[in-house]
Amino acid sequence: MPQSVTAGQDARPIAVLFREGKGPPVVWLGGFKSDMRATKATALDTWAEANGRAFLRFDYSGHGESGGAFEDGTISRWLEDALTVIERFVKERPVLVGSSMGGWISLLAARHLMEKRPEIAPAGIVLIAPAVDMTERLMWRRFPEDLKKSVQDTGVYHRPSAYSDDPYPITWTLIEDGRRHLLLGGPIRTGCPVHILQGMEDPDVPSSHALELVEHLPGDSVSLTLIKDGDHRLSRPEDIERLIAAVEGIA
Repeated sequence: MPQSVTAGQDARPIAVLFREGKGPPVVWLGGFKSDMRATKATALDTWAEANGRAFLRFDYSGHGESGGAFEDGTISRWLEDALTVIERFVKERPVLVGSSMGGWISLLAARHLMEKRPEIAPAGIVLIAPAVDMTERLMWRRFPEDLKKSVQDTGVYHRPSAYSDDPYPITWTLIEDGRRHLLLGGPIRTGCPVHILQGMEDPDVPSSHALELVEHLPGDSVSLTLIKDGDHRLSRPEDIERLIAAVEGIA
C-alpha cells in the first residue's frame, strides 16, 4: 500500500512507495501521464529489492494513485510534488532517475536542491529520453498556428496519444507555466554525473533533443547512450538492462 503525503497550499495527496535499503537512495520521476507502477519503475523496484537498495517512487498530482485532476497540473505543481516527496523521504544524496518529463523535473529538482538543500542534492542523475522544455520545444513549437489559437481561446487541446485510448489534455496554463522553467537557454548545472539513455527511433523526444541537452551540461560528467532501434518508452528487456546498468554505474 502506498503512503500519502500532502503537497502545496491546496494539500494535494501524493501517493508514495518507499522501499527501505542502503543508499544512495534511487528516486524515480515518471513521465507525463505515466505512473509509479509502470514497467521501468517496477523493474527498478525489483532490482532494488534484490540488491537491498533504497528506492523511492511516487505519482504526481493528477497521475496514478495521487489526488487531483490531471488538467490542473503544471510543471510548477509537479516539481513541487517531487520536491515534497524527496525532502520527506531522502536522508542522503540520492540518484534521480527521470523518464521523459521526469527528466526535465529531475534537472529542475537538482537545481533547487543544490541551492536550498545541498545535503540531499543528487549524487547522480540518469535520464531516459529527457523531455526538457517539452511544453515549449516539443509541444507549442510543433503546433500549427490554428491549433495555437484554439488552445489560447478554449484553454485546452485534447491531444491524441499513442500510449492511451484517451487523448491527453494540453492546457494553455501548462504551456504558460512551462515557460517559467525553461532550461535550454543557458548552462544547466547538476553538480553530479549524468547518464542519458535515448532511443534513436523516438517519435516524441528526438535524439537531436538529447544531443542539445548534452551541449547545455558543461563541466559535468555526462554520458549519452544512443540506442539505434530504441523508441520513446525504452521498456524492452534489453532497455531495462541498460537502465539498471546506468543506475548501478552512476550510483
